[in-house]
Amino acid sequence: MRLLVVEDNNQLADLLAQGLKAAGFDTDRARLLAEAMDALAVNSYAGVVMDLGLPDGDGRGLVSWLRARADTTPVLMLTARGTVADKVSGLSSGADDYLVKPFAFEELIARMRALLRRPGMYVGDVLQAGNIALDVSARQATVGGIPQTLSAREISLLELLMRRPGRVVPKRLAEDQLFGLSGDLRSNAIEVYVHRLRKQLLQAGATVEVHTVRGAGYILAETKR
Repeated sequence: MRLLVVEDNNQLADLLAQGLKAAGFDTDRARLLAEAMDALAVNSYAGVVMDLGLPDGDGRGLVSWLRARADTTPVLMLTARGTVADKVSGLSSGADDYLVKPFAFEELIARMRALLRRPGMYVGDVLQAGNIALDVSARQATVGGIPQTLSAREISLLELLMRRPGRVVPKRLAEDQLFGLSGDLRSNAIEVYVHRLRKQLLQAGATVEVHTVRGAGYILAETKR
């Protein structure tokens, strides 16, 4: 699951990326509002963690821009401005939550997970599909109760598929969530991870498998026999 971190302070941005990665999130980073808008225009993110005060403007403008585009991506604002008026202004712009600096990192993770547990969002504690279970927090998948050894990106792909039971995950969305702005996306990169995950699940005896829907994307559905 990929988040966009909008923060111009290099030290804080690095700490956020490290902490979010430890909690099971992948991240892209933007230092400016313009960079964040560019990233959000071409990528799909599970959520946004953003500073309010940025060198090229106020983060509330970015949130208003998102909502004007009917984009419901959850936004958690981070700011040193802690008055009631500041909080009301941030939330009124369309932000979903507001955390005042300095903050405990455990609270940030808890708040982001709470946002993503809302109906139609991403996070649940344990996902189930057939005899596959995925503990989102522990990043551990089991098939028939047996733990599976999967790479971080294979886990992310499995999570993306399990959150959309019976629905096709577009290839572009899968690419965004697995690779984001990392720059290491090859033309067949997503197919490689789909093949690896499909093979692992089949070998483990999963009762559902990853199917390719030609021209559309991927879906987790009953195993063809």
